[in-house]
Amino acid sequence: MNTPYLELRDLRVCHGRVEALHGINAHVNKGEIVAILGANGAGKTTTLTAISGLLKPSGGGIFFEGAPLHTLPSHEIVRKGITHCPEGRRVFNTLTVEENLDLGAYTCKNAIRSAEIQNWIFELFPRLEERVDQLAGTLSGGEQQMLAIARALMGDPKVLLLDEPSLGLAPILVRSIFDSVREINERGVTVILVEQNAKAALKIAARGYVMEVGKVVMEDKAENLLANPEVQAAYLGGVE
Repeated sequence: MNTPYLELRDLRVCHGRVEALHGINAHVNKGEIVAILGANGAGKTTTLTAISGLLKPSGGGIFFEGAPLHTLPSHEIVRKGITHCPEGRRVFNTLTVEENLDLGAYTCKNAIRSAEIQNWIFELFPRLEERVDQLAGTLSGGEQQMLAIARALMGDPKVLLLDEPSLGLAPILVRSIFDSVREINERGVTVILVEQNAKAALKIAARGYVMEVGKVVMEDKAENLLANPEVQAAYLGGVE
């Protein structure tokens, strides 16, 4: 059996004394988009935060290309090729678009490669090139989301962790963002997508996990989850 590209083994994470993840088992194959679905408080964001090293497991482990990831500090995880686009965008409002992108590239020591990535980003998000000297805090919500994704891409990731990229966006922008995620994946980036808009997420994902209260309660191919009556009833009310 092939070793999964990224694997969570009996992953447990605590917030203080409260256990938020109760032994998660999940894997991601190279080149996939994998969706993680669930209601608020299910543990989706905690899962991504643990993968990126911002929260340390209290039990179990995270493995990337067969090697333990959970023992590394977060900046080393970025150097391994895993970047995180957090929920709520969290762009640096008082810095320009260009400066935000430069911060995303801090682990990339190859200036030629950084320039190639930035050119690709401007093809992907032409609006950012138009606003390259504008302060990030003056961008629209959709533009800030583009910038947050672009900043994560500047790290030249092998795996992109995307947390709620459609949150608070108009339906037309939601479709645009998901088209961009598909295009990022087609360029060879593996994507783990946390998203409350389950329908849109499953339409671009290969597989999905459904979480409830810190546990994985369902795992299947995306098309099977889309067709599952329980999933439809609980999660599939979002924008297509």
